[in-house]
Amino acid sequence: MASSFANIGKIPELRKRILFTLGMLAVYRIGIFVTVPGVNRVEMENFIQRGGQGSFLGMFNMFSGGALESLSIFALGIMPYISASIILQLLTVVIPKLDQLNKEGEQGRRKVNQYTRYGTVGLSLVQAAFIAWWLEGLGRGGGGFSAGEVVNDPGWGFRLMTILTLTTGTCFLMWLGEQITERGIGNGISLLIFAGIVAAMPDGITQLIGRSRTGDFDGFMLLLLFLIVMGTVAAICYFERAQRRIPVQYTKRQVGRKMYAGTQTHLPLKINVSGVIPPIFASSIMLFPAQIANMVNTPWMQQIAQALNPNDWRYNVVYVLMIIFFTFFYTAVTFNPVDVADNLKKGGGFIPGIRPGKKTAEYIDYVLTRITAAGAVYLSAVCLVPVLLQNWMQVPFYFGGTGLLIVVGVALDTVQQIESHLITRNYEGFSGPKGPRIRGRTTGGRGR
Repeated sequence: MASSFANIGKIPELRKRILFTLGMLAVYRIGIFVTVPGVNRVEMENFIQRGGQGSFLGMFNMFSGGALESLSIFALGIMPYISASIILQLLTVVIPKLDQLNKEGEQGRRKVNQYTRYGTVGLSLVQAAFIAWWLEGLGRGGGGFSAGEVVNDPGWGFRLMTILTLTTGTCFLMWLGEQITERGIGNGISLLIFAGIVAAMPDGITQLIGRSRTGDFDGFMLLLLFLIVMGTVAAICYFERAQRRIPVQYTKRQVGRKMYAGTQTHLPLKINVSGVIPPIFASSIMLFPAQIANMVNTPWMQQIAQALNPNDWRYNVVYVLMIIFFTFFYTAVTFNPVDVADNLKKGGGFIPGIRPGKKTAEYIDYVLTRITAAGAVYLSAVCLVPVLLQNWMQVPFYFGGTGLLIVVGVALDTVQQIESHLITRNYEGFSGPKGPRIRGRTTGGRGR
């Protein structure tokens, strides 16, 4: 492992990519501390802290990397971009033109990405407008504040400045993520969310240590919490690398005058093909109506806001259902059994005991559906860990299953990206010359 990290410095391109990624993440973290003009940052932090880590605002603050409590220029985070991506992917199923663009290669994907950017700007404008009005509502006495404590000078000038600032901040984060993907080590959007969650974890650890010293936690409870977190991390690592291998046999083929013998390989199907996408999608969609409900001061909207609180059982039921839906949906979008079966048939491959063509596609779809169901159950179980930790042990929300899933999943992908650079340049990977390679969500899995 130590020699593998030393090898990173021997590859100039990889070293530049890592340094560029770290530099962009540093820019992101610096921007967290730049407050929107006209907002009292101290009073905003007090309000978020009074709301608690388990509330809607606490969860939104976690996904924004702490930007909400300081009402920074990045308060909206990258969630509008994720929401726009969800909408575009849903529309791809019902609009044939968008589906055709996805199949046109690089040029078509660029067009879809352009539509996603437009959608991000639109959603940012709407969410920023609601935040501006909500802040003024706090200044008029909402949430226990008196006039002028949160917003120094309310009015249309403040609203327009807030909308422009927050929308620009989200657009800048979108550009930052794309730069990390192209010029860094990849997974730019995921790394931004990763950085925000990781930055909040030291504060959570400090709070736990402080509560243990005051007697809120005894040694046994602290040890139990540690075992729960470590067990969750181990389960995430196991399922993110697990796969179902379908044997594939290739017939003899002749190339020119040479006859090549048939070979046997396998088709790897990930148990969790969608990775961390379903929890992120579900959280993003749940945050948007909850955000609106919290900012509109009417009785029926307050009832919706209460139902969408992460501690409420109704929220968790809807959240689990959305995770299951997006697990199957994203798997169906990214993996087409018919295309896989056609490619096997064209390459002279077949699954033993299964006829090539339609029967092969049906068999692959059958296996994929079963393992995707297992993956959906796994994701739902991991993401419900926050309910246990909050309601039973009253721990900070930073150690929730959703946050851990994102952190561990993105970390595995990042390590796999770095290892790919090492292997392509004849350097040993992190697992050594004889051990198994680190496998990300794209191609890796668990051996037999």
